[in-house]
Amino acid sequence: MSYETFDFSVSDHVAHIRFNRPDKANAMVLPFWQEMVDVFAEIEDRPEIRVVVISSSGKTFTGGLDLSAFGSIAADMLTGDRGRVGEQFRRTVAEMQESFAVIDRCRVPVLVAVQGGCVGGGVDLISACDMRYATEDAWFCIQEINIGMTADVGTLQRLPHLMPSGLVRELAYTGRRMSAEEAFRCGLVNRLFGNHALMLEEVMAIARGIAAKSPLAIHGSKQMLNYTRDHSTADALDYMQVWQAGMFLTQDLMEQMQANQQKRPAQFADLLPAKKLVRRRR
Repeated sequence: MSYETFDFSVSDHVAHIRFNRPDKANAMVLPFWQEMVDVFAEIEDRPEIRVVVISSSGKTFTGGLDLSAFGSIAADMLTGDRGRVGEQFRRTVAEMQESFAVIDRCRVPVLVAVQGGCVGGGVDLISACDMRYATEDAWFCIQEINIGMTADVGTLQRLPHLMPSGLVRELAYTGRRMSAEEAFRCGLVNRLFGNHALMLEEVMAIARGIAAKSPLAIHGSKQMLNYTRDHSTADALDYMQVWQAGMFLTQDLMEQMQANQQKRPAQFADLLPAKKLVRRRR
């Protein structure tokens, strides 16, 4: 499947989503929001994919929401019954939240490589990823407060799990830019790189390293980390017991043990495809 707002490719079990509108600062136009849902549906349908990398092109990772593309939505809110218009807009926000929730729910790890500005919706997006990498000239901004609105598609819900709450509040209230160095120091970013090309090379190498591990064990690790984030420690330990009872005895475990003994790379089968009894709406 081809996409308008980004390029999509798969190699060595790694899917690569690359934003392709550098002349427009990779702004998030209307088709982008649907295409993110579509591409992650495709990823879920392709069991050979074990890791996803999101990157961008040009000087800016993304300028965030393309406000001009949403002018008609704003205009519609000024007419009609206030209650009905508000209820309709609630569902619009829910639809946009889904465009990044698919990253959070994705069965495989999602890595993101950021260069230059990561503004507004870009922060929502990277907050949903498993691991974040950046160039030394990157910067991050919760831009919504600077245009008189509250960030509404994931930043305020996910960012406090990734960095100190006080710092999140400062960024959300002031709309200031956070440098790559500050993002690295507070733990939002895993590693910094001198330039875009080096960053992408290293991030793809990390992705291939993850793809070489047991896909079932990686999937289980992501499931447990996300569940633990959203539940108590006791609940998460209970869920771990149930998960392990069903997933522990796998061919991957024996293959890894034999590969370690024989000092060779392990070879793992892909996960099984979904039965597709109920199809996603696209």
